[in-house]
Amino acid sequence: MRFIHTADWHLGRYFHGVHLTDDQRQLLLEEFLPLVKESKAEAVVIAGDIYDRGVPPVEAVDLFSEVLTKLVEQKVKVLYIAGNHDSAARVGFGSTLLAQAGVYVRGELTRDLAPVVLEDAYGPVAFQLLPYLEPAHVRGVFPELVPEHGGLSFDEAHRIVIEQARAQLPAGVRSVAVAHAFMANGQSSTSERPLAVGGSGAVPPALFRDYNYTALGHLHNPQRAGSETCRYSGSLMKYSFDEAEQHKGVCIVELDAAGQATVETMPLTPPRDVRRLKGKFEELLHNRELFPASDDYIEAVLTDDGPVLDALARLRGPFPHIMHVERVFYEHEATLSNEGQAMLEKNEQEVFAQYYEAMTGQQLSAAQQAVLQQCLTAVHADRREQA
Repeated sequence: MRFIHTADWHLGRYFHGVHLTDDQRQLLLEEFLPLVKESKAEAVVIAGDIYDRGVPPVEAVDLFSEVLTKLVEQKVKVLYIAGNHDSAARVGFGSTLLAQAGVYVRGELTRDLAPVVLEDAYGPVAFQLLPYLEPAHVRGVFPELVPEHGGLSFDEAHRIVIEQARAQLPAGVRSVAVAHAFMANGQSSTSERPLAVGGSGAVPPALFRDYNYTALGHLHNPQRAGSETCRYSGSLMKYSFDEAEQHKGVCIVELDAAGQATVETMPLTPPRDVRRLKGKFEELLHNRELFPASDDYIEAVLTDDGPVLDALARLRGPFPHIMHVERVFYEHEATLSNEGQAMLEKNEQEVFAQYYEAMTGQQLSAAQQAVLQQCLTAVHADRREQA
């Protein structure tokens, strides 16, 4: 079985006020689709975050529809799940009809975790589609499996679902997990939304050890997660300037008859790169040998120790798509007091707990902390839906 693992397309993304859908369209239609054909992939696996927000713009939905249509026309199977940026209900719409065309989707978590079984020359391969698993959703679907203390961590939520999912796998069949989660010790980027509210959202990669391959989404930096066969493909494009040095692409995965997976990474080149330039303002403005003119998306990091007036507008000459100017010198102008810095480092749950103690003279009980975490999780889920 030869398939392509990709994730985190974030269709409809805005980057410093620029709508990236045209760039995404060019990359998908002119690079990704030809790569699928040339690689002779039998399936495409998309591990969540199809869209950048729960209610995506029409242009983003149209683009995804166009890509799916062209993949189906190429007789390529498509499997995808909802990520934390997606609306699970919207992503899962029409799943029964889509399956008839060879497009398999799981938006919302249900008790039915039966895999999608595809056939290759060696027999069946079971793809287990595990959408973004928020603990509150897992608690609602499997209430009888929730620990007695009532709380549920990301670790515990994934243990429950994976155990139930693997129980529905046919015996002896090669298997692939598709999931959207933050694996412990993963390298994150600023363009990713944190998954956890008050506590760790990390999941041990060992939970997926019994699968022949695990296709992960969420982290935008392409990387292994504990082993060669548990991987993040990385995002479709660079979505923040701290991703400037990352190499975006897809994973081409091949499973042999015994289920041994080999992985080849293939680069994708967008219409415009995302780059960070660092130097004196006058050098960036005039020194074309040191800083060649560029149509890329640029962040200029200025090292000048004096004022520079209207730097962004003046640099648009050599860099018409410059998006941001950073001043290194001013980063050291002021520091917060220890108390202020400590407050900024607290998460929402810790801040509320401190406020509650100050107002009542009592600490939050374990039960109250669980209720608080449920409320904060619900608020954040609603914000994702309305974003």
